Amino acid sequence: MKLTNTQHPPKKTWIKICGFTQIENARECADFGPDAIGLVFFEKSPRNISIEQAAKITAILPKSVMPVGVFVDKSHKEIMHIVHKCNLKGVQLHGNESPDLVDKLTKENLVVIKALFAQKAPYLDQAAHYDKASYFLIEYGKGILPGGNAESWDYEIASQLETNTPIILAGGLDPDTVANAVRKAKPTGVDVSSGVEKTHGIKDVEKVKSFINQINAL
Repeated sequence: MKLTNTQHPPKKTWIKICGFTQIENARECADFGPDAIGLVFFEKSPRNISIEQAAKITAILPKSVMPVGVFVDKSHKEIMHIVHKCNLKGVQLHGNESPDLVDKLTKENLVVIKALFAQKAPYLDQAAHYDKASYFLIEYGKGILPGGNAESWDYEIASQLETNTPIILAGGLDPDTVANAVRKAKPTGVDVSSGVEKTHGIKDVEKVKSFINQINAL
């Protein structure tokens, strides 16, 4: 499913809260109306979740909240196994996956988010190779883990990417920084994890509420 800016929902900015590990925590945060929540299937991540726990979380989400699995350099077979077990509606590819894998997953009727980076491969200038992606998630790419590593960066770089694919902004976002970042980058969506956490994998409900309110007030 290819989304374009003209097909974007009426809400100004699409919001994904990523890295949940607990059922009740996900339920509470879903009540604030994010568009998607992310579940990380990457063994080296402090937010890594089991298939069994992820399936329990997706089962309690309202239909308005899309469950997205986050993967790093997994095969089509591995990803689809988890998609079916957990009833995922979207996948986020946060490694150096091939354009062919993006194409295959798109044909599975999934929303496919492909991460591109300013400072490591796949670089922003490789966007054209992944033109079947539903969204591009744009991060700086500095740090040990594949994600944003809570590092703020020059968000205007994302606005300079020439593509018809909607852009999700990530990296260093929190309730205090997100409004300014959205003004600079003008993304279709935003993605946050550590910026709204109490500890790895457990979200601070008030921070999630504030984060969403800051965006919706723009």
